[in-house]
Amino acid sequence: MENKMSGQKKLEMNNSKLNTTGFRSFISCTLLFVFALFAYIILFGGCTPTTETIEVRTTRPKRLARTTEEKKYELLESIAHRFDNPDAHFELGQLYQAEGLLASAEYHYSTALRLDPVHRDAQGAMVKMKIENGDTAGAKLQADTYMREVSNSSAGSCRLGIAFQKQGLDEYALACYQQALRLDPESAEAYKQLGYYYLSKNDKVRARDYLSRSFEIKSNQPDVALALGQLGVEIKIPQKPEIGPEQPEKSAEGPEKENSGS
Repeated sequence: MENKMSGQKKLEMNNSKLNTTGFRSFISCTLLFVFALFAYIILFGGCTPTTETIEVRTTRPKRLARTTEEKKYELLESIAHRFDNPDAHFELGQLYQAEGLLASAEYHYSTALRLDPVHRDAQGAMVKMKIENGDTAGAKLQADTYMREVSNSSAGSCRLGIAFQKQGLDEYALACYQQALRLDPESAEAYKQLGYYYLSKNDKVRARDYLSRSFEIKSNQPDVALALGQLGVEIKIPQKPEIGPEQPEKSAEGPEKENSGS
């Protein structure tokens, strides 16, 4: 009887040891799995697109589109509040033109020009729109009309040339600058715009010549001075003449005559 009970206790002790050993092995395996999973997340988590990064990537184009739509909405609101704003019509026309909606763009450019017949940016955009629409003959006719309107104004020719250049219409821009120079051979602005035109074409020799001439005519032009400095031209800023000590005023009648002895 005692032997039987002793054997049973030994069996229970062995089973307890086995259970304890198995539990410890389970805990070790669990900890190892958790550690391995944590290491995987750290090492490869940055390479795996998360829900947030996927959402950002997919919504980015929509945000850009909304930005354009927001600009349109703001301009339309501005026009509804004040229809006679030529700048708002011009900017709205630019947005429509960028989207290829040329009929809408033409309407707003025409409206801008009805409100401000000398809106040079709208004139340049009208010519560009005709070219994009395949009407090169109409574009040339329109450009010639606008150039005739400023054929007596050097400043107006420069402004129209700048508007053409903004639209990438270099041929018409150059013609305007040359017209401005013919009208006023001493126009610092015309020389400057010609210099910038050739600088945009990487023609540094002509750019330097025209900008230097502009600076000679009008030295108070920091932008021209900077451009010339970048072209390697040494700029000499005229110094103010030094003021010397005051000289005694001379008589308007000239030097005094010597007293003659009597």
